[in-house]
Amino acid sequence: MDQTEQLLKSLTEAQGVPGYETEIRALLRQYMEPLGTVTQDKLGSLICTKTGDGPRVMLAGHMDEIGFMVSHITKEGFLRFVQLGGWWDQVLLGHRVIIKTHKGDVIGVIGAKPPHLLPADERNTVVIKKKMYIDIGATSKKEVEEAGVRMGDPVVPLSEFSILANPKTYMAKAFDNRVGCALVIDALKRFQNEMHPNTIVGVQTVMEEVGIRGATTSVRAAKPDVAIVLESDIAGDVPGIKEDESNVKLGGGPSMMLYDARMIPNIKLRDLFVETAVSLNIPLQYSVMTGGATDGAAIHLHGEGVPTVVIGVPSRHIHSHSAIIHRDDYDSAVKLVTAVVAKLDKDTVKKLTE
Repeated sequence: MDQTEQLLKSLTEAQGVPGYETEIRALLRQYMEPLGTVTQDKLGSLICTKTGDGPRVMLAGHMDEIGFMVSHITKEGFLRFVQLGGWWDQVLLGHRVIIKTHKGDVIGVIGAKPPHLLPADERNTVVIKKKMYIDIGATSKKEVEEAGVRMGDPVVPLSEFSILANPKTYMAKAFDNRVGCALVIDALKRFQNEMHPNTIVGVQTVMEEVGIRGATTSVRAAKPDVAIVLESDIAGDVPGIKEDESNVKLGGGPSMMLYDARMIPNIKLRDLFVETAVSLNIPLQYSVMTGGATDGAAIHLHGEGVPTVVIGVPSRHIHSHSAIIHRDDYDSAVKLVTAVVAKLDKDTVKKLTE
């Protein structure tokens, strides 16, 4: 593996669902401490500042991944759970998970009533989450408690980083949004020995998947003049998606979100990305998301307003145990973001809101 693959592997295999980001935060801190001054807000978001003389440019990725929390232990030894972040019921059954307990990791599998015992009219319907359970192989509540499992314990998907048949494609859990975390780190690295006309503030936020909470507090510490949110995006190149629904393709280049349910990007910052992509011959795809939002929702409303844009790396199968990204999209995103950051001097940032 090269350096980028090692970075993506370590970040995606680390664990940290919303509100329980201790492990991934410690790993991110290790990566970021050589790159600037690292502080932490009281919700747990990390803020890495590389000081310069110009405007404060915030690069934001969220460290949390979707997962679950143990909400009940049955007398027979099964675990009921609530979701932390959005899960599609159809991707859950049969998948392995890890319960993070005070005694260590406990492995389980998500199950439901076997189809052999279902009436005919229920066999072709989707099993909903409240009818599912986690099975750790116990036969009683006492065994579960002896294993260290408690109500409130976080549950994370069990999935490893893999390089696929096309060696430029990678599969892992948590690309939403560890790919954004990696982009923040690589962007900061690019400016270690290069001049830049601004102060770069790399932020790894918490609890994005449960309501954009970490961005709401960390933006107050970052105090940005301009912000670039770095995310995974939904690749629309799988069967069943029409071109007018999404034409974002794996390997087609990084994407820019033109609209989501809670933010429209600053138009001049948007155009700066488009012009820079053209000048560097970087393919740039465009995305529209009517049913979701990103950390930009909180960041762009900070203070009197912050010019903000969302740049993404397309991903198939996000919010599942196994998402897929393309290395070319990631590398192009790093190149594009750092090129735009290098242009964000005082005059350019001022013109964004004139």
